[in-house]
Amino acid sequence: MTFENVTVDAPVPAPGALLLAGIPGSGKSTVAAALAARFARAAHIEVDHLQELIVSGGHWPTPDGDPEADRQILLRARNACLLAGSLAAAGFLPVLDDVVVRRSHLDFYRAGLTGVPFHAVILAPGPDKAWERNNARHKRLTTNWAFLDEAMRAELSGRAVWIDNADLTVDETVDAVLAATGLDPAAG
Repeated sequence: MTFENVTVDAPVPAPGALLLAGIPGSGKSTVAAALAARFARAAHIEVDHLQELIVSGGHWPTPDGDPEADRQILLRARNACLLAGSLAAAGFLPVLDDVVVRRSHLDFYRAGLTGVPFHAVILAPGPDKAWERNNARHKRLTTNWAFLDEAMRAELSGRAVWIDNADLTVDETVDAVLAATGLDPAAG
């Protein structure tokens, strides 16, 4: 078998690319996976996993701030956009999840995700609910990042669709994201 006549890109690209943002514990990864599962062709890109590809020299964000961690936040966002663009061109809806707090970070995603419509949705259950969820999950964080909620609201207000998912189930949150973005799993 040869690959000479195999085309990777689809005749029609994905209907868009979706970024689910929010503070840690807001439900991004769970909702992104459930949303991607609703489509015949979709991929979940958990941006934290791209950070984990760095074997040595990786810097995770800290509450104290770290210029190298900030650089790596944009490095992983760039790689997430490259991967999402490749998947979208092949007809798979990319559903990315990342902690996005700064306007410049969201703008970086907007600039990097081209070729298909870009949808940004912020899951905002509130800091108390996010911390409660964090403490009930397997990838539990020891740092309470709830303070990012206020910063996120100040920086990103009016820049994306906001969904308060504090009292929503995962399926209800997926339904709300689909309604807000107009993405339709039945369309293709």
